[in-house]
Amino acid sequence: MAQSQQSFLKQDAGQLSREDTLLKMADHRSTWMRVLADNKLILITLSGVMLGVVIGFSLRPLGLSSDTLMLIAYPGELFMRVLKLMILPLVIASLISGSSSLNAKLNGKIALRTFVYFLATSLLNAILGTTLALIIHPGNPNMEEAVVDTAFGKAKTVSLMDSVLDLGRNIFPDNIFQAALQQAHTVYIPKESPGVPINATELSQTSAPTTTASANLIEWSDQNVEWTRIVEYRPGTNSLGIVFFCLVFGTLLGTIGRKGYVVVQFFSAIFDVIMKMVTGVMWLTPIGISSVIAGKILSVDDIGFVMTQLAWFIFTIALGVFMYQWIILQAIYFVFLRKNPFRFYLGLVQPILTGFATASTAAALPLTFRCMNERLKIDSRITRFVLPIGCNINMDGTALFISVASIFIAQMSNMTLNFGQVVTVVLTSTAASMSSASIPSAALVLLLIALSAIDAPINNATLLFAIDWFVDRIRTTNNLLGDCYAAAVVEHLSRNELKISDIDAYYKDEDITSDDQCDQDLDGKRKSSLPNS
Repeated sequence: MAQSQQSFLKQDAGQLSREDTLLKMADHRSTWMRVLADNKLILITLSGVMLGVVIGFSLRPLGLSSDTLMLIAYPGELFMRVLKLMILPLVIASLISGSSSLNAKLNGKIALRTFVYFLATSLLNAILGTTLALIIHPGNPNMEEAVVDTAFGKAKTVSLMDSVLDLGRNIFPDNIFQAALQQAHTVYIPKESPGVPINATELSQTSAPTTTASANLIEWSDQNVEWTRIVEYRPGTNSLGIVFFCLVFGTLLGTIGRKGYVVVQFFSAIFDVIMKMVTGVMWLTPIGISSVIAGKILSVDDIGFVMTQLAWFIFTIALGVFMYQWIILQAIYFVFLRKNPFRFYLGLVQPILTGFATASTAAALPLTFRCMNERLKIDSRITRFVLPIGCNINMDGTALFISVASIFIAQMSNMTLNFGQVVTVVLTSTAASMSSASIPSAALVLLLIALSAIDAPINNATLLFAIDWFVDRIRTTNNLLGDCYAAAVVEHLSRNELKISDIDAYYKDEDITSDDQCDQDLDGKRKSSLPNS
């Protein structure tokens, strides 16, 4: 009897252990399934990037026709157009709804903290790039033979002062509707001498607005000619002017109380609708990104030769980006927030991949909003304030690129830079990066300003045009991450003010609700006092 009971107990124990094992396996399986479900969009986006690289390099040996290349890149073009379609309404709605939800004093504090952070990180990137370029010495005088002769050596470039003044003109637009379509910029045209007529065709070509890397260059064969500075408008959204107008409008909208409540709700609703559109577009990301990357790889001529010639330059840029993203940014995050910074970084993988594929911080802005608000739980009042501003003035990667490229070209030209010229490179790179546009290859135009400041040959900058399609993507990730980490730091520094703002908003909503109830009661009394017909 005792033996039979022991055997039954052993069988029960064995069955329980098997059930425990099965339960543990099921828990592990459910955990992995939950991880995959939470990160499915990131995995799909990453697969799109890898697929684009594989397709691009696999089809290069086939020598495809231009029509075929256009068809391969066409889905990516549509994807980019859809993303850019949402940028302007998203920026307007986010800034107005975000700034109106905070009082004017708090808006001023947040704006000051944001600007100081952006200025400090841009200066830090310029110093980092300059230091790495001086240590690694990527420039080789023998590379100057590979420079293609262009008209840049005979061109009149805008100065740093012109760039800064253009920045002010764009921040304070004279027409908000024009700001949605055009940007102000300075150009130089040859001054007509008495008795020496200027060819009208050449003049119209030189002064015509353009969005290419030579936008600020005026070709002219006579270097002794006198130049006239004029301000023109070129196609492209003046994001700085729109940002300034929306910040002022939203801040003042929050001060008029109940009368502005409907307008605030209107822009908040627009923001929510745009974010729903972003959710739908996200499922098109793998196709769009793979098409963009494959099309770009297939369209580049002699990609192996170019990469070999400029390998040390690319390595210097990549090392600077790696050090900033994985060391400096993580240290800044940990010092201020005392949290694991790498968890925050991993939460931004999808916008990073999108920014890398599109080479535009602005194009990745809708996805950045979604990840920051929903995944990383950053206060939406901060993200709606910081991200659109950072998208336009915080160009950490651009500051790094301009500083490295300036010293690279100086080394390639066999120039020896003194301490004053090195400081000039750092300051010029910082100032120029903050006047940069969040569009692909904008840094190339600003590089010419930095080269002019140290009297380096502008013509040698043409060597970098062939690889900018790749380097631009690397530095875009720096720009994007700089905005996101800025939002996290500013939120932490503003946490006490945000709590006070929450209390004020609660009582404001209570006042609006009570006022509405009073209005309804008065309407009811008026109707009851009317004689029955």
